[in-house]
Amino acid sequence: MYNIPHLPPHITPRWYQIETIERIYSYFSKTRGNPLIAWPTGTGKSLGIGMFAASVLQRWPTQRMLMLTHVKELIEQNASKLLEIWPDAPLGIYSAGLNSRENFMPIVYGGVASVFKNLKNFGHIDVLQIDEAHLLSPNQDGMYLQIIEYLRRINPKLVVIGWSATPFRMGQGMLTNPTTTEHESGLVEVKKGLFTDLIYNLCTIEGFERLIAEGYLVPPVPKRTSFELDTSGVGLNKGEYNLTQLQNAVNHDDITVKALSEAAHIGRDRRKGIVFASGIDHAEAVTNICNLNGLPATVIHSKISQGERNQRIADFKAGRYRWIVNNNVLTTGFDCPEIDLEIILRPTLSSVLWVQMLGRGTRPFTDGPFRKENCLVLDFAGNARKLGPINDPKIPNPKGGGGGGAPVRLCEACDCYSHARAKVCEFCGAEFTYETKISDTAYTDTLLACDIPEIKYFDVDRVLYSRHKSKKKENSPPMIKVTYVCGFRGFTEYVRLEHPGFAGKWSRDWWRSRHWDEPPATTDEALVRTHELRQPARIRVWVNKKYPEVLGHEFA
Repeated sequence: MYNIPHLPPHITPRWYQIETIERIYSYFSKTRGNPLIAWPTGTGKSLGIGMFAASVLQRWPTQRMLMLTHVKELIEQNASKLLEIWPDAPLGIYSAGLNSRENFMPIVYGGVASVFKNLKNFGHIDVLQIDEAHLLSPNQDGMYLQIIEYLRRINPKLVVIGWSATPFRMGQGMLTNPTTTEHESGLVEVKKGLFTDLIYNLCTIEGFERLIAEGYLVPPVPKRTSFELDTSGVGLNKGEYNLTQLQNAVNHDDITVKALSEAAHIGRDRRKGIVFASGIDHAEAVTNICNLNGLPATVIHSKISQGERNQRIADFKAGRYRWIVNNNVLTTGFDCPEIDLEIILRPTLSSVLWVQMLGRGTRPFTDGPFRKENCLVLDFAGNARKLGPINDPKIPNPKGGGGGGAPVRLCEACDCYSHARAKVCEFCGAEFTYETKISDTAYTDTLLACDIPEIKYFDVDRVLYSRHKSKKKENSPPMIKVTYVCGFRGFTEYVRLEHPGFAGKWSRDWWRSRHWDEPPATTDEALVRTHELRQPARIRVWVNKKYPEVLGHEFA
């Protein structure tokens, strides 16, 4: 178990944060490579990067670490999270956008362009962490690879770790795939990708299910729109829509008015909305139409100065605007948990861009009695039909690869799309019948490829404890089988005091929440003392899975 140092009392590391750091150390204890970590947007990637940095410096104070990303907003966000968990961290910022050139500290958070232009200022680096690793170009002339080559000339043992919510990119597929380059001579050169192993992946169907069930994410809700933007005449450029042609195709006042009117009606009870537009002119037009029709909106794009951009974002977060319209700015590095409505007016063929857009609305938010349950997504662009759900997207194929798809169901009761395997609508609970149409086109219009977890609370009548031994793993230590009797139902969990890693830590914390003394060293010792344990009044259970899972306990 690798303890995470420097955490103030109000911060409790989540299970997957601890598991990830353990996985990193375990990986490097067995092999050499460049590992990749995939966490969905909104799950605390900045904290994970900071926790790992703090754990390294605690063990090896002479290590030098560099964290690189592409925009100053992410540098600020990542740095603030490190200082939140470690206020005295030896942290320097190296970013022209932040007007800071601190390259001498043991931990440096920098912008890739700023560091690339001043590589001579950086000497020996032991660990390089890359945030938004999907933006790393596999081309040898890319900035990231040139930086890594330079740093490895000084330190051949440089450790490179990537973090991303989308561990794939167009033209390459998974970031761990090899890359191919076709030369003018016709020779095809195949090289290993920078990242060698995906060692921890929460961006899966099962990962999203658990994160939603435990309240770390909220699900995107796909509502069927009355029409879809027409891209039939738009050409392609390197696998994506030609942006000039795309904007010309969708930037028409009559189409925009129709979409915004529908969005205003369906999303009338939503607190904050984000609109993704298809170009600068389109974003301006959308914003003007919003304001002319009584929908307070502001716009963000690359032609707006940084100071004005920051002010508009601050005004939106403060409630002076209801909607924020953007073009290619707020897909990464933008953190506003209140967003519970997304209006998609940006068709794309990029799964990376699509997942990043959806991720803007999956952060949970609570404000007094208000609790954000989900994020409504109005996909006028038809991206879900082409690219799939956030937790099971269509992975881009390497050059020359083919494609595939999966069917979905449309609920006639609420007009929402669910994954084809669902027996009932994930959003209104209506039971599907055989007459419900199933589309066999690729990933048509579903945004979540799983049943939304159903969470229920149960009053606990009594608790039973017994010794349990795994039949599959005969050499594993014994466990305490805990059964919560709730009326005519029983729910089970297992306490593993003798197990290593996160399971053992969780079990010891479980004991401490019920007893004034430190937990016993063995299961048998603990079983003798179970009569001394506090009994929870209620438990929180994820009920719609094969084996219902106890997620939380409430004590009177």
